[in-house]
Amino acid sequence: MAVLSRGSLLLFGLILACSGIELALWLADKGLIEPPRLRQIAYDYGGFWPGLLKGWKPNYPAQPYAMFLTYGFLHGGLAHLVVNMITLWSLGRAVLDRVGASGFVLLYTGSILGGAAGFALLASGLRPMVGASGALFGLVGGILAWAYVDRFTHRERLWPVARVVLLLVGLNVVLWWAMHGQLAWETHLGGFVVGWVLALLIDPRPVEREPAD
Repeated sequence: MAVLSRGSLLLFGLILACSGIELALWLADKGLIEPPRLRQIAYDYGGFWPGLLKGWKPNYPAQPYAMFLTYGFLHGGLAHLVVNMITLWSLGRAVLDRVGASGFVLLYTGSILGGAAGFALLASGLRPMVGASGALFGLVGGILAWAYVDRFTHRERLWPVARVVLLLVGLNVVLWWAMHGQLAWETHLGGFVVGWVLALLIDPRPVEREPAD
């Protein structure tokens, strides 16, 4: 029987944690478990609230600091969760292949914090923010940073990296329009930038290529 690697177990753990939380919130939404306002309570205590950085009274003393991490484990519904968890599994495996479990933890955690910082600095209004997308954009940023280093070192065209960046920008514009301005693009940008920088600190070396025959 195959034994799961430490990195795979870590990914499964993250996915199970996010899925378990959303499942409980969904059951409460359907009136199958108590209390019926569980989702709102979870958002009140775990979501990212910009107002807490502007003088709002927190629900507990550490909330203005804890929310920089806790928001990444909450989602806006099952569809939001499923899309993010599929993306996490795909991107997470690529990062694990490059830098292992420790590098993944550093990149993922830093990107969550970067996403929150981006939202805190750039978002207008006081609406709350939840979701793992800040961390996911950080993983994308890291993967693209490594691709850039590899291609630059081996004198390959950089257009494929630039093309993905442009596609991500276009995707955010379309989603922002489709969601009537409710997309937290600030979180995506913050996560992406921090992920790119962190990736180059975690593993700045290009991948060695096999010489052509």
